[in-house]
Amino acid sequence: MLSQLSHPGLPLQSPVEPVPKGAKPQGSMELLSTPHSIEVNNITCDSFRISWAMENSDLERVTHYFIDLNKKENKNSNKFKHRDVPTKLVAKAVPLPMTVRGHWFLSPRTEYSVAVQTAVKQSDGEYLVSGWSETVEFCTGDYAKEHLAQLQEKAEQIAGRMLRFSVFYRNHHKEYFQHARTHCGNMLQPYLKDNSGSHGSPTSGMLHGVFFSCNTEFNTGQPPQDSPYGRWRFQIPAQRLFNPSTNLYFADFYCMYTAYHYAILVLAPKGSLGDRFCRDRLPLLDIACNKFLTCSVEDGELIFRHAQDLILEIIYTEPVDLSLGTLGEISGHQLMSLSTADAKKDPSCKTCNISVGR
Repeated sequence: MLSQLSHPGLPLQSPVEPVPKGAKPQGSMELLSTPHSIEVNNITCDSFRISWAMENSDLERVTHYFIDLNKKENKNSNKFKHRDVPTKLVAKAVPLPMTVRGHWFLSPRTEYSVAVQTAVKQSDGEYLVSGWSETVEFCTGDYAKEHLAQLQEKAEQIAGRMLRFSVFYRNHHKEYFQHARTHCGNMLQPYLKDNSGSHGSPTSGMLHGVFFSCNTEFNTGQPPQDSPYGRWRFQIPAQRLFNPSTNLYFADFYCMYTAYHYAILVLAPKGSLGDRFCRDRLPLLDIACNKFLTCSVEDGELIFRHAQDLILEIIYTEPVDLSLGTLGEISGHQLMSLSTADAKKDPSCKTCNISVGR
């Protein structure tokens, strides 16, 4: 069942389907008024509530609603989704407002236009239809916490065992670090997260932070010598960024048409702007007990562990002082194919997708 239209508090109606080919302009029957005063609200990542006004004389006659939903294409559109799904839908008439829900034709963070038409199904199976209403535009929302919790559960299933680590590291070109030293007071400044990962992530284009990695090589316990982001690496002791005064949030889980899966986590000092942003939008993790990244006290010292089978991308929400770590050149290759800059999530992967807008 791809989608349904429902009235709040009532059982779900028949599944929506393409507008029947038998629909035709009004004939000898009394004319139907054109719907007007369209209102769209209660918008989520894969649903919205819609209502409109029509003449009282039509209320008892109308048997069906036609919904014309169109996605506004732009340069950031998810072009891997919804290509062949019809956007003209029909549902049995119910009291308004009603909810349009369907992750196969609604994507998060996407602009749509919608118009409606009412109809009376006649004895011969054809439809007497009204004129189309005015067109209203709206934009769907981000993933809510419950959607991210579903992603988190999927990520936990493949996270693997936990390995110890001791440093966070950031790879970049030499010029990037020189600029930080010369023009930013020796600080790595937070910048706006790009649109990589899930299309509905509430952090994309909204959260500022500095990206770090923490994954280690299984055989050495040290960060890998290869990098997709540049040959220069800044390393900082893990406790400088991650400690009992830090909150840890789960932000995303995705892949890029490869076997590798990525989890995005956010480290935010308690009470910071980044912490306040995440508190209402992202699932909070127990720093000492979770499947991704832990900080726990053992024998009087902080011990850090990361998931072995996920590539973790860590967003630290505050500026980072270069004097707190070390900077040096790595000896490996620059593996550009592993870069996640503005990477689009594979919407067909069953491992990292959930049944809401991708």
